Amino acid sequence: MANIKSQIKRNRQNERRRQRNKSVRSEVKTRVKAAVQATESGAEDQAEALRAAVKRIDKAAAQGVIHRNQAANRKSRLMRRLARTSS
Repeated sequence: MANIKSQIKRNRQNERRRQRNKSVRSEVKTRVKAAVQATESGAEDQAEALRAAVKRIDKAAAQGVIHRNQAANRKSRLMRRLARTSS
């Protein structure tokens, strides 16, 4: 347990950020999973699911939850998977 006032505050901030980042990461994972299932099943809403996943990945990168290079890699993998199933 921290004794210094600024460190106590920093711990509170870090915990709040950790909780926020956890929910954002979870949402990204959920959207990506939905997009993958939509592309594999060939559903009509696969474009919408993919758009939602890419949008959430971009937002997570903008918020600093994931690195922008990781966001680019995830989007690239999603697009490749879509191209593979559609062709």
